[in-house]
Amino acid sequence: MNVIAEKWDDYEVMDTGNGMKLERWGKYILSRPDPQVIWTKTLSESVWSNVSAEYIRDVSGGGRWNYKSSLPSKWTISYDNLKFYIEPTGFKHTGLFPEQASNWDWMINSISKAVNSGREINVLNLFGYTGGATVACASAGAKVCHVDAAKGMVTRAKENVILSGLGDKTVRYIIDDAFKFVIKELKRGNKYDAIIMDPPSYGRGPSGEIWKLEDNLCDFIAECSKLLTEDALFFLLNSYTTGLSPVVTGNILTLLIKQKEGGIVTSGDLCLPVTNGTGIILPCGSYARWEGL
Repeated sequence: MNVIAEKWDDYEVMDTGNGMKLERWGKYILSRPDPQVIWTKTLSESVWSNVSAEYIRDVSGGGRWNYKSSLPSKWTISYDNLKFYIEPTGFKHTGLFPEQASNWDWMINSISKAVNSGREINVLNLFGYTGGATVACASAGAKVCHVDAAKGMVTRAKENVILSGLGDKTVRYIIDDAFKFVIKELKRGNKYDAIIMDPPSYGRGPSGEIWKLEDNLCDFIAECSKLLTEDALFFLLNSYTTGLSPVVTGNILTLLIKQKEGGIVTSGDLCLPVTNGTGIILPCGSYARWEGL
């Protein structure tokens, strides 16, 4: 089941085409590459050229931002009561994945129901990046453990939590390898009511071994599932790995969690609407969700 993040006011995909997407982030317009966009542009070149910055790929790999007008080093955008810093990076990213708003809404709904019934909810956010999911879960009243190996990402996550007025909420910020952290949590006997993870396609494991998503994902999720409480709310698996179908990730959660714990599994693409009048949507990644009953 595809889900569309269509409740944004501060963000929109204005047009897509020729391997690029035209986005509005607050009052600033950026043009960035998207390899999935194999169709042609709809809006005129005059619209596409009226940007604050465009990301230009280098022939040798990587790329750079070409600034066409005054652009702050970072600025803020809002999604309902959630606030985030936006900062273009040398890897074409901006510090936020707006298609994740569909997941935020889903998590907030699930956690809020549990909290309102009197439960204390503990969430583990692995590969937490800049904390979009952490902010969402904290806003719903959960205690969150945010884990990322990059110090800069953890710092930005904390800034986003404070920016959203959630500085008094209970969030643990952990700079650690996700695999090592899970092993330590299992030894400590800690449990979580919900787990979120967005593992990279490639990386290095706890002992320096090469991590490849297709080869290591099942074993890692099997370990992570041991951290779930008996009445856990959910397990959310995001993927931005090209070619990895949401049916595959859904099957993994079915085999490793649903068969043991019951509940339901859904999966699909995370999408954004394109506001150029064509009615098309832009696929931006995939999700697989297990929900306890």
